[in-house]
Amino acid sequence: MKLFDLKVDSSKNLLPQDGTVNYYGKILILPEANDFLDKLLNQIEWKNDEAVIFGKKIITKRKVAWYGEKPFEYTYSKTTKRALPWTTELVTLKNKIEQETGETFNSCLLNLYHDGNEGMAWHSDGEKDLKKNGAIASLSFGSERKFAFKHKETKEKVELILEHGSLLIMKDETQTNWLHRLPPTKLSTQPRVNLTFRTIIEK
Repeated sequence: MKLFDLKVDSSKNLLPQDGTVNYYGKILILPEANDFLDKLLNQIEWKNDEAVIFGKKIITKRKVAWYGEKPFEYTYSKTTKRALPWTTELVTLKNKIEQETGETFNSCLLNLYHDGNEGMAWHSDGEKDLKKNGAIASLSFGSERKFAFKHKETKEKVELILEHGSLLIMKDETQTNWLHRLPPTKLSTQPRVNLTFRTIIEK
């Protein structure tokens, strides 16, 4: 298992094979990151997430929100969300990420983890609504947390710490061949907000 303590080279692929992950480090200075975190916490229409597991509807402590340039529908964990219109802050961040990466995005799934007790299990973002092998931009605010990848076949793991105001890009065959997760931790007592900018394919 590799653990990256990064002096950031955004051109470096953190995965050894079968996908591409680039870490850009902090793309916002601290006052900017703090301001965005405050606005995201207080202005986003957060709701507890829902999932259907073994036929039972589960309500999570973690909260989510779904925004986009159109009222896109996005289905995962057997539940469907309809995108809300972009906020000014989300458009600003989307433009910043597109300038940094050369990619384009039309939607954003936001997650709010209130503290380290809340995390995300192993999964991949391979839903049919998403552009296949398209880039997903993960922008993190708040508490620094470990983020992990695991190869679906070899089980090899890659881990890194996602910093406040930092950007991670997952693209190419990453979702096909790798799982990722945000493990719970007793070390974090503060909230974390994660934005994943995506591309929905219109039907």
